[in-house]
Parts: sequence; structure tokens; C-alpha cells
Amino acid sequence: MIKKLVSYVGEFKKDSILTPLFVTLEVAMEVIIPLLMSWIIDKGIGKGDISYVCVIGTVMIIASFLALTFGFLSGKYGASASTGFARNLRKAMYYNIQDYSFSNIDKYSTAGLVTRLTTDVTNVQNAYQMVIRMFARAPIMLISAMFMCFYINSKLSLIFLGAIVFLGILLYFIMTKAHPYFLQVFKKYDALNASVQENLTGIRAVKAYVREEHEVSKFYKASETLYKYFMRAEKVIILNAPAMQFSVYACILLLSWLGAKMIVSKSMTTGELMSLFTYTTNILMSLMIISMVFVMVIMSKSSAERILEVLEEKSDLTNCESPTYEVKDGSIAFNNVSFSYNNDTNNLVLENINLSINSGETIGIIGGTGSAKSTLVQLIPRLYDVTEGNVLVGGVDVRNYDIETLRDKVSMVLQKNVLFSGTIKENLRWGNKNATEEEVIEACRQAQAEEFIETLPNKYDTFIEQGGTNVSGGQKQRLCIARALLKKPKILILDDSTSAVDTKTDALIRKAFKETIPNTTKIIIAQRISSIQEADKIIVLNDGKIDGMGTHEELLLSNNIYREVYESQVKGAETVESK
Repeated sequence: MIKKLVSYVGEFKKDSILTPLFVTLEVAMEVIIPLLMSWIIDKGIGKGDISYVCVIGTVMIIASFLALTFGFLSGKYGASASTGFARNLRKAMYYNIQDYSFSNIDKYSTAGLVTRLTTDVTNVQNAYQMVIRMFARAPIMLISAMFMCFYINSKLSLIFLGAIVFLGILLYFIMTKAHPYFLQVFKKYDALNASVQENLTGIRAVKAYVREEHEVSKFYKASETLYKYFMRAEKVIILNAPAMQFSVYACILLLSWLGAKMIVSKSMTTGELMSLFTYTTNILMSLMIISMVFVMVIMSKSSAERILEVLEEKSDLTNCESPTYEVKDGSIAFNNVSFSYNNDTNNLVLENINLSINSGETIGIIGGTGSAKSTLVQLIPRLYDVTEGNVLVGGVDVRNYDIETLRDKVSMVLQKNVLFSGTIKENLRWGNKNATEEEVIEACRQAQAEEFIETLPNKYDTFIEQGGTNVSGGQKQRLCIARALLKKPKILILDDSTSAVDTKTDALIRKAFKETIPNTTKIIIAQRISSIQEADKIIVLNDGKIDGMGTHEELLLSNNIYREVYESQVKGAETVESK
């Protein structure tokens, strides 16, 4: 795990090496200072040699200044290395997520991915900085101070060895007990972020249904659960502080008692005892730093594991060895296609689908909720791979195409229309970043979006809020259709994408398709029969199977489901007209 994470340090290796180097130099200066102080007391003040005091005092000032300089440099390079490491981790995670297939994304919640990109990376960043600075400093300081202590008085120095053994055992206990709790903590973070995200995304619905109190209660429960898990972890972690204080006070008391006896017996000087007290502080502070680093490492270990899950997740949709880079036409064929989201042949969403569509045909798809209409069309641009059988586009199995080439020739307007923050023009050019002004306007004309865009103050430069919250549902759908048309695809899929527009606009959109893109294969999923009754072929799906196929007239005679839907809609329309 560590090797994998460290590989993302990348171009910040130099900073990562310079940080502990300057820390070592800083420690060297700090270790020298107490020794110089003991010389001043014993050889300078004790003997009344002022010139000696001045010389050694000057050396102490220089050492202090160098320690300060090296400390500043270690902090500077440490910050650069840790923030750069975090940047590389986030970049790598984000790039890898972009390659995920829909099935990969289904494994992680949106809130979970956000937590990993933010909180988890921050934890690892803090731990990395502490490791290259504090964890480099503490052992060096500990070893150096211990050496100096043994150099001054080896008998008294045995006190520190006892403290080190005691704290080492305690730190191991804390680490093994706290880690499982922190694993649970970050899972609860996902739930908390999910609650916040859901509330903010659906804030209009929350206010419309006066459900603020319910949402507050739901957030409180998620927050309270997180609090309880943190408390369990902290109850283990807090053992570190009293143990450290106990060790510090015990060492000082023992050192004072035994040191005083040695001074009285003339086996130790006052200056040596004073320097030992300073080294005692250094040793115990080093132990405290090591314990703090261990606590941070315990927390970050859980985060690191979650980050690696995202980094090591590989898309289950990849190019074959010699992919095809040209889509000949918009013909489509489903040959004995079955599909399951979990590749479970006992739980199929689509079963034994056989279908042939000629290039340029208009195909309508209708069926009840959960009949797998969206799933069927998502197999065409290879958003998912079939479980059994194969899907052909232009006479070639979709698995044999270069994925980008295939998706570039298949435009899909999803059931949930998505617009991004930016101008209308910028959103439309997602379909073709090099589209000219005329092409943008023509696509909007075909999608019946031009009329409402021209009424806006800034027209095509009107800013769209994130998610398209400042345009209506019908306007959003028409903009998404225009964006899809800009790709000039060989296959255009509309997944219930005209449900929010009136029947007149719907008819105008279909008429524009017929006149302007006659050679493009058009697949229209709809709930309104009026949207598909003029299609060359209509497919009726029921529970993941084709229940009927034919023209509008043929299905009215041969298919019960289609006839029932048609009659319910016609009678509904007649009832409305009579009123």
C-alpha cells in the first residue's frame, strides 16, 4: 500500500528528500545547544571565565540561528511535498474515475467518492507531512539526545530506556485498537455527505413538501452516528496523552532525585544535570511527536485504503487489442442479448433480445416502468457490456470498436438531462467543441430551442446555473437534444427526452429529425404513443423481453400492452377535451 501511494509523490520527490535533510540539520544544531550550555555553566561561569562564556555564547547564537533557518526550510519543502502529493492523488483518482464504466460507478456512491477525494486525501496529506518532517525529526532527535545523555551519564540515561519501552507497548495497543474504529468513521462520513448532497440537490422538493424538519432529523442521525464512532476511537486515542505525561513527570522526578544525589557525591556537575534536563525534554517531546504521528497514521491508514480502492479500480470496459476506428453506418443488431447488472445469469434484466435496425430508421420503444428500456439502449454505445450474446453497430460488435470512436458516433440524450455551469453556447459545444456559430444555431433550430434562446437577454451567452436550475424542464430537454445533434451522430438515442415538452413541440422536433437527419438512425423511448406512432418500427418491452414489434397499426391489432396504453391515452385526451 505504501509503495503504491508513494509513487504519486512524482515531481515532489526532491522536496520530500530535502525536508528530512533540513530536519536532520535542524536537530543537529538543537542537540549541540544543551552541551554548549553545560560548558558555559561548568567551564565558564563556574570558573569565572567571561571570555569563554562569550565565545561559547556566540557559538550558541549561531547554532540557534542555523536551527531556525533549517526549521524554516524543512517546513517550506515539507508543505510543498505534502500538498503536491495530495494534488497528484486527487488528480489520479479523478482521472481514473473518468475511465469508470457505469458498472464501476455503481459500486461507489457519489458521496463516497467525494469523501475520498476530499477528506481522505487531506488525512493522507497531513500524515505524509508529519512523516517526512516530524517522524524524520523525532527518531533523529531521540537517538541524538539519548547518545548525548549516555555520553554525559550512562547510569541516569537508563531511565529513558524504561520510558521508551513503556510508551512503545502502549502505542502498539492504541494503534491496533483504534484502526477498526476509524475504518467505520470514514464509512459514516460517506453517509453524512450523502445526506447533505441529497438535501441540497433536492432543496426545492424539500421546501415544496415542507420536509425541512425531516431532513434536519435525518442529518442529525447521520451526524450523531459519526460522533459516536469518533468517540469510540478517541476513547482509545486519549490514552496517549496521560501516558505521555506520566512518563515525562516520572523521568523528571527520577532525574532530579538521582541527579541531586550525584551532584552531592561529586559524581556529576550542575551543568551536566542542566543539560540532561534539556535532553530529557527533547527525548520526551520526540516520544510525544512519534505518538502523534502514530495517531495520524492510524487515521490516515483507513483513508489510504479507501483511496487505493478508487485508484486500483479498473474499468471493466476496455478496448480490444486491435480496435476498429470507423463506424460504417447506423445499423444496429441485437443477437440473443441478455444482460444483468451483476453478471448474474439467474437475475437477468434483459433476456433473449433479438433485434435488427437498418441505418436511418426511426425506432420507437415503449413499455412500463422497469421494463428495461433505458438498459437496452445503453448497450448500444457500450455504457455496459452484454452478459450474453452481442450487439452490432455498423455490422461490428461494439466490443471491437475503440470506445471513444463508438461513443462519438452515438449521441444519447439521457433520461436525466444534465447541464453544466457555463453559457448556453459552452454547454452546446459539449457535443462538438469546434462547432461554428451557424452549426450551434442550426442544432437549436432542429431541437426547437432557438425560439426561447432568442428571448433571453444574452441569448446564446446566457449563463446556465449548475444542473440547469435557471431553465425549465422542457428548455433543458431541448438544449440537451441540440447538444446531441451537434455531434452529427450516426445513431441518435432519445431516452424519454421530450416528456417535458408539449405535443406540438414534440411533433416539430420529430419533423426536423425527418427532414434534416434522414440518414441518422433514431431511437426514441417515450411514454406518449403520439411521440412514436410514426416510427418505422415500434418495440414493446415488458419485463426485459420484447413483447411486440411492428408499426403503430400492426401493434394496435396484435399487441395487448400497446393497445391498452393507446386506448388509455386516447380516452384520457378525450376526457380532457370534453371538460
